[in-house]
Amino acid sequence: MARIISVRTGTIRLEAELNETPAADAVWNTLPYEAPGSVWGYELYFRIPEELDIGPENGQDVVETGDLGYWPAGNAFCIFYGPTPASTDERPRPVSPVTVFGKVIGDVAGLSEIETGVMVFVRRKE
Repeated sequence: MARIISVRTGTIRLEAELNETPAADAVWNTLPYEAPGSVWGYELYFRIPEELDIGPENGQDVVETGDLGYWPAGNAFCIFYGPTPASTDERPRPVSPVTVFGKVIGDVAGLSEIETGVMVFVRRKE
């Protein structure tokens, strides 16, 4: 059964599907929550309020637009929507390896309007 989450920040609403990994399970089990977001290039990231007891799973240092990543170094949930300051091409590159645990369904272009400090609300989709 697909696990769909809703991510809302300001007027932007996204849905994403989690994959079948321990990181996705751990994130799913922390929901719902809200946290202030930070922007780094075209990456939105925010701390997961509950400390996850997982390390990197197949850590990736290059991801795809729309990927959801867990950044163990910051216990953070990341949404990649374009190049970051570490990118060497158009693909997003996190500051250090992340575990990809899901993918945004649809377009992520609206995220380019957000700024650091925006509140991010993450819920299980009913």
